[in-house]
Amino acid sequence: MLGRRALNRALLERQFLLRRSKITVREAVDRLVALQAQDTLSPYYGLWSRIEDFDPHELGRMLTEREAVRLTLLRGTVHLVTVPDALFLRPLVQGVIERSHSGAFRRRMAGAEPREIARAVRELLDGEALGARELGRRLVARGIGHDVEAIGYATRVHAPLVQIPPRAVWGKTGQVRYATLESWTGCELEQEPSIDEAVLRYLAGFGPASVKDMQNWSGLTKLAEAFERLRSRLVTFRDEAGRELFDLPDAPRPDPATPAPVRFLGEYDNVLLGHADRSRIVPQGYPWEGMLRHGRFVNNLLVDGMLRGSWWIERDRKRSAALSIRPFGELTAQERGDVAAEAERMVEFAAADAEEREVRFEPAEPRPAR
Repeated sequence: MLGRRALNRALLERQFLLRRSKITVREAVDRLVALQAQDTLSPYYGLWSRIEDFDPHELGRMLTEREAVRLTLLRGTVHLVTVPDALFLRPLVQGVIERSHSGAFRRRMAGAEPREIARAVRELLDGEALGARELGRRLVARGIGHDVEAIGYATRVHAPLVQIPPRAVWGKTGQVRYATLESWTGCELEQEPSIDEAVLRYLAGFGPASVKDMQNWSGLTKLAEAFERLRSRLVTFRDEAGRELFDLPDAPRPDPATPAPVRFLGEYDNVLLGHADRSRIVPQGYPWEGMLRHGRFVNNLLVDGMLRGSWWIERDRKRSAALSIRPFGELTAQERGDVAAEAERMVEFAAADAEEREVRFEPAEPRPAR
C-alpha cells in the first residue's frame, strides 16, 4: 500500500520537482510528455522550476526551429510537445478532441462535414498562416456552415493545426496564427500510434497510477485493456482507498520523508491535472474559486509538495513588477520564508527587464474546518 505522501514524492520525483535537473530543455519536454500551454508563459514557468539554469530562449528556439509545437491535444486543450510526440499523440486523442467540440458546438455546426472542413483548411493554409476567426470566415464564405466562431473552432479540431511563432516565443509577442502540423514540420502523423506506448510514457511521468488516472490525464476511455496487456511488464500497488495502481518496475519511488522544496508553477501545470484522484497533490477542500485573482485563473504554488496557493505578476508603466502570493491556509514562519525566497528568484526570472521588483503576500484563504 502506498500512502498519499509516498505517491506525492513519486510524482514530484518524476516531474523534476524534488530537485532541479541538469537535463536539457528538449529532454525535459520529452520526459514530461506534454506541457499545458493554454497560457503562453506556463511552460516557461514550469520548466524554470524543473531545470537547473533553465534558459527560456532555448524553449523559444525549439518553437522557432520547429523542434517543438503548440497544438490542441490532451483533453482538447493546448499543449507544448516535441514534434515526434505531436505526431504520435494527436491521432491518439483525435476522437477526444472531436467529442469535446461536438458537445459544445454541435448545434451551431449546421451539418458541416469534418472531412470537408479539414480539406478546406488545408487548402486555405497552403502558403498562408491564418487565425481561427479568419479561417472560420473564409469557410463560411465557401458555404461551410454559417457560424464563424463555431466553424473557426472546428478548424483546429478536424485538422491538426499548430500555433506558429512568434506566438509563445520568450520575449516576443504575436497573434495566434495557424499552419497544419504536417506542413510546418514536413512530417506525417503516425498512422497506428501505440496506446501501450502511451501508457508506459504516462506511468513514467505520473505513476504509480490507476487506469482512471490515465483516462483523466489523456481524455481517452476504455484503457483497462491496455493496462491488462502490459500487466506482466508492470508492478502494482494499492492506495489508501484500495484502488489498484500500476507502475514501471524501475521507476523511482522515493522515501515519503524526502523533503520537497517550494515550487512556483504555471497555470494548469500538468502535475495538478495528471490524475483522477488528485489528493496526492491537491489538499482536501482546496478553494479553487477563492484562489483566483479578480475572477481569472492564476499560477500555482507548491509547499512541501502540495498545492498551497496561487500567484501572479503585475506590471505597470514604470517597468516595476510585483509578484503576489495568496496562500491556502496560514504558512508557518519557515514556509513563508522559503516561499518568499523562491518568489524573489521567480520574479527576477519572469520580469528580468523590470527596474523594480517586489514580492507581496495576500491574506491567506482559510482552510475549511475539519
